[in-house]
Amino acid sequence: MTNTVSLALIGFGEVGQLFSRQWLARGDTRIAAYDILFDDPARAETHRSIAAGIGATPAATAALACAGAEIVVSAVTASSALHVAETAAAFLKPGQIFFDVNSASPNTKRNAAKAVQAAGAHYVEGAVMAPVGPYGIKVPILAGGPEAERVAGILNGIGMDVTAVATEHGRASAMKLCRSIMIKGLEALIVESAASAKAWDVEKEVFGSLAETFPSIDWPALAENMAERVARHGLRRAAEMREAADMVADLGIDPSLCRAVADAQQRGAKPK
Repeated sequence: MTNTVSLALIGFGEVGQLFSRQWLARGDTRIAAYDILFDDPARAETHRSIAAGIGATPAATAALACAGAEIVVSAVTASSALHVAETAAAFLKPGQIFFDVNSASPNTKRNAAKAVQAAGAHYVEGAVMAPVGPYGIKVPILAGGPEAERVAGILNGIGMDVTAVATEHGRASAMKLCRSIMIKGLEALIVESAASAKAWDVEKEVFGSLAETFPSIDWPALAENMAERVARHGLRRAAEMREAADMVADLGIDPSLCRAVADAQQRGAKPK
């Protein structure tokens, strides 16, 4: 196979699995994967089998997964993003690319970049700007860092939609999290308003009033959609909003609103 891009995934949850399926279906990638669940005696066999079934090579450690990769994609959780980058710095080789698509704060991304670059590897932050599910590898991602434009070219060549927006680290994540304050905040407001209206049996009146102010919006449908999104993704979105709160606090702005939105997202999440 010619022009094959060798990729490693640290984190093999929903995003890692979906990306891997679509990359491997193209026939121009080779993928190794590692996830902390590979170390869980109760779940390791199942999750390793998922990776192998997709066509990725399940690795015993993150270091082994990344050993021959041109690009290492970190797709873990916001709270683990810095730890994963710092751990990876111990085994990344000079010239390897670490593409961090976690929804972490700008300062978290900057600190992760320092750790990775100290090892001689390249750090590129990725800010995912839409839900991954409907888009897969075509989900719009903003990239930042000195190597962002080059990395965008490589990844777009294997089917992605990556746009380099900055040569410095932090700016792409700031774009995402400033947007998240609005989007996740609206979700929390709509879900709580709709739940309260239902409890008081005044949904018709409330939605009717909202429709007079914003006639282009189908409020009952939007409320149902928002509730489903929070139920499914609330835990991850709560973590993202805590990163947004950290960003706001770093700017000297009171982060109470962001933290309240994070709490509301977590309350609305349904256990899996």
